[in-house]
Amino acid sequence: MIASMNTPASKSTEPSAPIAPAPAQTLAVPAEPSPSPLATGAQGATAAEAIARALAEPARTAEEAVARPLILVVHASVGSGHRSAANAIAEALEEAGEAARAAGDDNSLEARSEVRVLDILDFGRIVFDGDKTASMFTGWTRPFYDLTWRYTLTGRLLWGGGTIWARLMYPKFTEYVRRLRPAAIVATHITAANVAVSARMITGQSFPIVCVPTDYEAEGLWPHLHTDLFCVANESMAETLRPRRVPEDRILITGIPASPAFSRTYDRAKAREAFGLPQDKQVVLALAGAKLPQPYVHFRAAIGEMLPFMHAMPSMQLVIVAGADEDYERELRRQVAEYGLANVTVLGYVNAMAELMEAADVVICKPGGLTVTECLCAHAPMILLGRAYGQEKANVRMLTAAGAAMAATTPRELLDTLRHISDHSASAHAMLMNASILRRPNAAEDIARATFALIRREPPRDAKLRAKHFLHFYWGKKPAHVR
Repeated sequence: MIASMNTPASKSTEPSAPIAPAPAQTLAVPAEPSPSPLATGAQGATAAEAIARALAEPARTAEEAVARPLILVVHASVGSGHRSAANAIAEALEEAGEAARAAGDDNSLEARSEVRVLDILDFGRIVFDGDKTASMFTGWTRPFYDLTWRYTLTGRLLWGGGTIWARLMYPKFTEYVRRLRPAAIVATHITAANVAVSARMITGQSFPIVCVPTDYEAEGLWPHLHTDLFCVANESMAETLRPRRVPEDRILITGIPASPAFSRTYDRAKAREAFGLPQDKQVVLALAGAKLPQPYVHFRAAIGEMLPFMHAMPSMQLVIVAGADEDYERELRRQVAEYGLANVTVLGYVNAMAELMEAADVVICKPGGLTVTECLCAHAPMILLGRAYGQEKANVRMLTAAGAAMAATTPRELLDTLRHISDHSASAHAMLMNASILRRPNAAEDIARATFALIRREPPRDAKLRAKHFLHFYWGKKPAHVR
């Protein structure tokens, strides 16, 4: 089984449970799951206790590390996307082991491997809540974040990694690596990637590091020169790595890993029946739920301003998912009742998100990397709502340039877009067709196979790849994209 030292995967990417029929506007599970006994340190002391127990484990010998290879999949709890990607990769690694054992190959690398999912923030000298920290960049500070993301080490002067991250903030993770001797580290967040590079430099161990950015552009601080493989979403991202002197054999286009639930086929009629939705209308799904409301303030405001105009679109059924935010759910229900909107359904927390996407004709969502990837895998046309910044701006540009999504920045623009889809349903089908070039539902499996292949190739021949630096900057070539 996958060992985890973090909270469970994000609600929208949990493997989908069977859905039971429910009357319209009432199918919702507002209660949030109980916290894991290994909840993050920001939520309690249990994560720190778990790390202390892990560091108290007997140090593994080189022979033990070979006999029972340990693969660490490390994320940062800054939003749910990085954690969701980590869990998808871990699941694929585990499934590879199960397949090997089922085939009777108990001595294979896949069958012998152990997988652990870690939150790098739990190992920090100062343990902070990543979600709350990220929410600080959702108000008037968003343009500053955008400038930082677009222009920090994205030109000729580049960041190449070093030991600074581990020495200053994450010595516990270095000690964890020293004692447990991992066979590989897969990182789905920039901090996790840099700390993994630092830990390998300091300990002098030999294991591959795989970086998996979870957006459709690579941020400037990913440790480009000291990782063994970048698993990127598309060719456009590969173009940003080549001027950074990342060799071609260390770039693999896999797509962004999402839960297998979003790539399964479901019966649309049964899904609509289960959620109490009409069979004869266009169903528009608005994903407005979040662990913290701050990142969705503007999104929810736009949905609220659009609500009174739903009277004018009787052929559409708007379904708003409020998530575990019970206050927001109650407010939505009050507004729907006040306006007398029979064509608006409000749901709370939904386990079977993949089935709900199957029931929809179009999805209104924020342009987060994992969210749009889930929509791509689920064959759900998208309207990307809100003014995007940083990596979300890159996501919007990529999807709209490919014709795989529409974008709306204001409530008026959203309303016009919905009217267009209502009058021209073929436009949603066109988005699906265009999205096929971006859809990569087997990303997690491809990343798992690449990870096992790298483990088999250790130790590396490129000494420069593992050279130790406290700080390492270097000059790259002309950037492929001007952000």
